[in-house]
Amino acid sequence: MFKSRHSLPGTPPATLTPLAPGEASPPAIRWMEYDADTLTEHNVRSVAELPDVNGGTGKVHWIEFNGLGDLDALKALGEKYGLHPLTLEDILHAGQRPKVEPYDNHLFIVALMVYRDDDRMVGEQISMILGKGFLLSIQEDPESDVLEPIRQRIRSGKGWIRKMGPDYLTYALLDAIIDHCFPILECLGEALEDLETEMLQRPSAKCVATLHDHRRTLIQLRRAIWPERDLLNSLLHDESPFIAAPTRVFLRDCYDHTVRIMDLIESYRELSAGLLELYLSAVSMRTNEIMRVLTVISAFFIPLTFIVGVYGMNFDNKDGEHWLNMPELHTRYGYVCLWIFMLAVVVAMYLFFRRKKWL
Repeated sequence: MFKSRHSLPGTPPATLTPLAPGEASPPAIRWMEYDADTLTEHNVRSVAELPDVNGGTGKVHWIEFNGLGDLDALKALGEKYGLHPLTLEDILHAGQRPKVEPYDNHLFIVALMVYRDDDRMVGEQISMILGKGFLLSIQEDPESDVLEPIRQRIRSGKGWIRKMGPDYLTYALLDAIIDHCFPILECLGEALEDLETEMLQRPSAKCVATLHDHRRTLIQLRRAIWPERDLLNSLLHDESPFIAAPTRVFLRDCYDHTVRIMDLIESYRELSAGLLELYLSAVSMRTNEIMRVLTVISAFFIPLTFIVGVYGMNFDNKDGEHWLNMPELHTRYGYVCLWIFMLAVVVAMYLFFRRKKWL
């Protein structure tokens, strides 16, 4: 689900390797400049058109750099905003563990963004550079993210977001990324409930395959959320000039959301483990039912097989030469009587099994 890239073993640190053609899209660069009263949006073509932010204008600058297909543009972005070469390497090589790294003039934050796309779950790394008066967000796919509600909140001017600084914008982005896990987990919980019903009624190998897919999804979600909880804990408790005290209250609420998500993930993991045991029990019970039916059928035929085996020996007593020979071979209506006797044996056994509650 999560894209992952890394340098070849032995490559020097901070080496930026161009991505293969078609692996990433050309960058789409957007820039929003706002305060409590004004908002300006820009779509720019190159990094050179982006503003030189220094925190002195009183406005918040949100710069979106979406797409990693142009390595020169990424390097230019790093030079313009003073990004460390190791930061650029972490941005380019997706699949980093969520983390926060402090630098002199900014905070470098890595988060994993999870969303659904055509009934499948997609994970993508989003990198954020938080500085004085600006937030720079970098992601790989310019077409898909979970941040559109934040853009709409900025445009509408509702809530706190236009009145606060870039640290609050960083919180809003992290909160949107984390809260987007709740509907995914809700769908997953409903799927597990439906799977439980199906396993009780019609256990099959398909159920097991579906269950393993759900378990893999839970593991991937845990991989994303667990370190993001540590990330928020660092933002909440570590002293930083880029995080104002009023924003820490909101970060604490976001941290609580990660705890709730982790509780849900652990609950669903236990439920999925129980479903596997349920499947094994259901298969075992079904096998026992089949074996019981086959055993009863075999029990019915054991005396019948004995009877026909005895009368199949054909020891003739036609002339009465010896009293130990079988006298019933030439009995009138013997064949019919034998069938009646065998049916009576079957009925008697059936009544006996019912009385013992074996059927």
